[in-house]
Amino acid sequence: MKLLVINGPNLNFLGIREKSVYGVQDYDYLLNMIAKKGQEEDCTIEVFQSNHEGAIIDRIQDAYFDGTEGIVINPGAYTHYSYAIRDALSSITVPKVEIHISNIMEREEFRKVSVTAPACDKQIYGHGLEGYLMAIDFILGKEEG
Repeated sequence: MKLLVINGPNLNFLGIREKSVYGVQDYDYLLNMIAKKGQEEDCTIEVFQSNHEGAIIDRIQDAYFDGTEGIVINPGAYTHYSYAIRDALSSITVPKVEIHISNIMEREEFRKVSVTAPACDKQIYGHGLEGYLMAIDFILGKEEG
């Protein structure tokens, strides 16, 4: 199976920004964790990160043509206002999971609203980096909705 993990703005700063919220593990740790999961599950997992909305939209659209069978996305701050990313996600019919490292429901009011989640099959938040693995399991059919 071919999966795509998309990380939005500032996710490349894991281990640097707000450690009390996002943890001390850095972005390379996340990449290695996802790569190990791909090996364990015998699937190909590409990870894409961009701080630019258009690049994220372009990658989602490319997924339509490149055989991607599932998408895990952490849109970062775009979660709360990017209808363009929502529309791109809505265009793709593969399983999609929105992931957030922190518990967005226990943070600032604006973080409780996701405009992108309705375009996904599931939303996972508050499980730290483990949430990425939970999202992959969901797409692989190992975790119930």
